[in-house]
Amino acid sequence: MPPADSATRAESDPVCGYDRAFLLDLLHRMWVIREFEEQVKFLFLEGAMPGTIHQCQGQEAAAVGVCRALEAADYITSTHRPHGHALAKGLTPLEMLIELFGGGTGCCRGKGGSLHIGNMAKGMPPAVAIVGGGIPIAAGMALALKMQRRPQVVACFFGDGATSEGAFHEGVNLAAIWDLPVIFVCENNLYGASTPVAQITRLPRLVDRADGYGIPGQRLDGNDVLAVYEATQQAAARCRRGEGPVLLELMTYRITGHSRRDPCLYQPKDERQWASENEPIGRWARRLQEQRADISADDVEEVRCRVVDEITAAVEQARREPEPTVADLFTDVYAD
Repeated sequence: MPPADSATRAESDPVCGYDRAFLLDLLHRMWVIREFEEQVKFLFLEGAMPGTIHQCQGQEAAAVGVCRALEAADYITSTHRPHGHALAKGLTPLEMLIELFGGGTGCCRGKGGSLHIGNMAKGMPPAVAIVGGGIPIAAGMALALKMQRRPQVVACFFGDGATSEGAFHEGVNLAAIWDLPVIFVCENNLYGASTPVAQITRLPRLVDRADGYGIPGQRLDGNDVLAVYEATQQAAARCRRGEGPVLLELMTYRITGHSRRDPCLYQPKDERQWASENEPIGRWARRLQEQRADISADDVEEVRCRVVDEITAAVEQARREPEPTVADLFTDVYAD
């Protein structure tokens, strides 16, 4: 299981050194992802949305910690589980909900759906649903940035199963030999669909794969949003100095099914219990109240209520958006 948070924290807890608004912003961003995912789950089960979904409840700290450390002009690549990454990178719940409903005014004009959601204007090309498929794309984007002498970095999200794909070797090796500005972010939630990661590799620490490419790697608690934020800041600074890529292994846990009708029967009950007690949002809220005298339970509840209202309003508006027309079939097919 992912490393548990310390039972007690000293007064030197890093949260003491950060601005109150920043700390509550991390909470807000994680809660936006959670509430978005919860409402989308029921909309799909009701048949209100077409297609299928792969959700990320329990993994919010990874998306928020990484993307909060990036600059607006930086890029990310995502996976078949992209909602959290997209929201963390700055896509709005409304443009994403319209897309999931198939609306013509969605972020991909109703043509991407859940598995291929994105917005290039906000630094996110449409997500790649093929396992590991975004890794060589991220390397290619980083190569373009380096050749153009641009200061941006690319954060490449993928799951634990992707580290056994050929695309992982190709993309990471390419980035390593050319010192490309890529942060490779492995969200290790312990399962590739329903298969435990221990059954597909003999490496107990996936981050050790970094040694094979001669790049630094760091394994950390992916449910600790502040730890993820700080590690990503350091990795991004290295990339911007031209020193090459970094591999981060973020230990986390998916507290929902692999896809919308997965009952998670392969996850042991004690493991699920541990995960529910250590999911990132509740942990972060408790930590803020314990370590910050200026953050109360009322402050935390205000953030939650504000998020619920925000997502509920976005759902209602998205339902009213027009569907694509027949003429839209012929747009975005060829470059102008």
